[in-house]
Amino acid sequence: MNPNVLNNTKRYPIAIIAGGLATRLKPVTEKIPKSLVDIGGEPFIAHQLRLLLANKFEHVVICAGFLGEKLQAYVGDGQAFGIRVEFSFDYPDLLGTAGSIKKALPLLGDAFFTLYGDSYLPCNFGEVQRSFALSGQPALMTVFRNDEQWDKSNVEYEQGRIKRYDKLQQLPGMHWIDYGLGAFRRTAFDPVPDGKPYDLALLYQHLLQQNQLAGFEVKERFYEIGSFAGIEETRRLLARPS
Repeated sequence: MNPNVLNNTKRYPIAIIAGGLATRLKPVTEKIPKSLVDIGGEPFIAHQLRLLLANKFEHVVICAGFLGEKLQAYVGDGQAFGIRVEFSFDYPDLLGTAGSIKKALPLLGDAFFTLYGDSYLPCNFGEVQRSFALSGQPALMTVFRNDEQWDKSNVEYEQGRIKRYDKLQQLPGMHWIDYGLGAFRRTAFDPVPDGKPYDLALLYQHLLQQNQLAGFEVKERFYEIGSFAGIEETRRLLARPS
């Protein structure tokens, strides 16, 4: 494939996985979903959508769950943020990170990104998309050299290839971490059962075992609002002059 063609390729749609219960942030998340947590005077989702717009995204699908109607009331169709937004709901029957994406597939098309609703990822999405297109694989995981700095490392990565991935068992050589940005072909979700809970980590492991998972190393660290410490750090980041 011609790299010049890839440079001009329209950005894939992106699914934001925002259906969890956010129990680590209680009591804050008893009345609002995590995506509406205040960061610098406005909900976190506003920062996420602006970041995606700056990276040339045009279409976002939010996989919403608990209190998702409040998130939809704030975001609407995305017009206020300059980006088209659609919603897919799985509450009260929570389907997990992969199950919720499986349900949203009719809105996402053949190729798309996935992003967690509590992640702020200042990376080059265009480079990730080009790498995925050139890989010829049905899925790609982005990784970051973590070395236990920001969270538990869970990936062994060598010369552009993911060798091991395990969120439960930490093994020697796991100096990288799942960055939280994935790229997929629709067919990658064939193993995910319809209407049943399924975790994205399990799908990644299955694809890795089948030699169907590409890897891409990003150099920019991730930020998250899944913990109170992460919220404060993200607030400091986004308070800096741009």
